[in-house]
Amino acid sequence: MKRTIIDISNLELEDKVVAIKRVSKTVKGGRNSRFTALVVVGDKNGHVGAGVGKAVEIPEAIRKGKEAAMKAVVEIPIDENNSITHDFVGVFGSATVMMKRAPEGTGVIAGGPARAVMELAGIKNIRTKSLGSNNKQNVVLACIEGLKALKTPEEVAKNRGKSVSEVEG
Repeated sequence: MKRTIIDISNLELEDKVVAIKRVSKTVKGGRNSRFTALVVVGDKNGHVGAGVGKAVEIPEAIRKGKEAAMKAVVEIPIDENNSITHDFVGVFGSATVMMKRAPEGTGVIAGGPARAVMELAGIKNIRTKSLGSNNKQNVVLACIEGLKALKTPEEVAKNRGKSVSEVEG
């Protein structure tokens, strides 16, 4: 799969902290405590990314997570009624997120981690179901993997050598 590098310098990215965890490592002198922050960024117009930051203090972990998310921004296709172009299942690790198109007026029907991704991506009408693992980090990454793999009707028509009307048929 080709990966395009997106210029984020002209995007107005918003960020949302999905999870903050306190983690500790046992060493010879005792325990070292740190924090990890899972952050999702997006412009609510078809661009979204997620990242994880680790630090001794929470604000620093969030800042690092935001920087990591900005480096991982992907572009996603959105159709005319602010939904995805077709139904798809995103998988990351043991987390699976089923994403279904929805008509205008449905709203975002999604759980916490998936909702953050969908809202920051700019999707306003979608139904999702998280299956398998409910680990927040894996659910967020499964959503982004699924959104990254979506194709527009134009791309599908070009690959099949048909017109868009034949594909949408």
